[in-house]
Amino acid sequence: MPETPRPPAEKVKTFPHTPGVYLMKDACGNVIYVGKAKSLRSRASSYFQKEAQIDPRTCELVKHIADIDYLPCETEVDALMREARLIKDLRPKFNKELKDGKSFPYIQIRTREEFPRVEITRTPRRRGVRLYGPFLSKARLKDAVNVLQKVLKFRTCSLDIASDDDRWRWFRPCLLASIRQCTAPCNLRVTRDEYRKQIRKLIMVLEGRTAKLFSRMESEMKEASTALQFEKAARLRDEIAALKKLELRGDQDKHAQPEVFHIDPKKGLIGLRKVLGLVATPRSIEGVDIAHLGGEDTVASLVSFIDGLPFKDGYRKFKIKSVQGVDDFASMREVITRRFKRLHDEDGVFPDILLIDGGKGQLNAALDAFRSLGITPPTLISLAKQEEEIFRPGEAESIKLSRHSAALRLLQYVRDEAHRFAQHYLHTLRNRRLTD
Repeated sequence: MPETPRPPAEKVKTFPHTPGVYLMKDACGNVIYVGKAKSLRSRASSYFQKEAQIDPRTCELVKHIADIDYLPCETEVDALMREARLIKDLRPKFNKELKDGKSFPYIQIRTREEFPRVEITRTPRRRGVRLYGPFLSKARLKDAVNVLQKVLKFRTCSLDIASDDDRWRWFRPCLLASIRQCTAPCNLRVTRDEYRKQIRKLIMVLEGRTAKLFSRMESEMKEASTALQFEKAARLRDEIAALKKLELRGDQDKHAQPEVFHIDPKKGLIGLRKVLGLVATPRSIEGVDIAHLGGEDTVASLVSFIDGLPFKDGYRKFKIKSVQGVDDFASMREVITRRFKRLHDEDGVFPDILLIDGGKGQLNAALDAFRSLGITPPTLISLAKQEEEIFRPGEAESIKLSRHSAALRLLQYVRDEAHRFAQHYLHTLRNRRLTD
């Protein structure tokens, strides 16, 4: 007899008190709402309490919830980024924000310019800039940059300014100079060295060294309140809140967006040949990932890349059969065994590189599978998300590449595509089961 599914209100009581993302589903298994939480159990449980029924929108949502699952995350910021990505990919009907399909914005400082400009962009450059982000909301990011500009008076225009061109001495500055929100390098009112001091202060703030700035603003807010200047105090309060939103951002490596940063496949493959010490430039890469929802329905994905580009006909998906509960290592052994035993028996072609999503544990599990089969593996590596380290069998030290490395970007692309394909299969499988 199959186990009777628990009602969502009961199921959430088993969720962990850790950060993560929860997915609410209707009777057909469709994801209708995605949310993030600092504590999964507390946040998900709140929807089923009497107090939540007061809000009409929440009340309407709860009527349609037939099941609820979760994805654990390492930190609250990880949960924010995962929530945003899932909403963009799944477009749940009860989520109103983050459904526009746009990439996440960045702050970009063009450091190679004589008077570096500061920009908010969804299409950042790879070189010649200092990059911060990705951020979750462009509107909130604009608010924070406006506050910083009032304090530090940097430029946000698109002018190409050169101090050795006398024409700039006669240029008419924009309104921001008149209201003292920019030092007007466009009119050469500030020297190159003085302006770069402004930019260095901005970089300090963006890198988290904000204690002095916040202390000064909070003192000004208290003074304004004591002097009964309530409008000024409220403005300073809002500005402090806007600046604190800068902390809610992802990591450029951990939350890289493949659709934003163009990858040169040829450079990536040549880079992998050098990094891994291969005799020839690799042409084929396969990536493997394991996925599950709340420890149930464990699946695996295998994606294929040829000449650095996805080869969809070579994609494979696996439902893990021999493993009970959550055991990524055993699941990895099963999928590698099934995949490469069949290739070996049918005289199929092995990939030049096999990429495992994970650290040493996942890599050793894959290696154990090849040993048990008595098969020599292809070039076998794993990519660990925490520090984006590359591990190889039998080598204690990991390989750490520059985040600008084409080789690393290509491996991240393969890894992220394997993760996306695994999640897609996982949701398809759950929807099919619930529908049946």
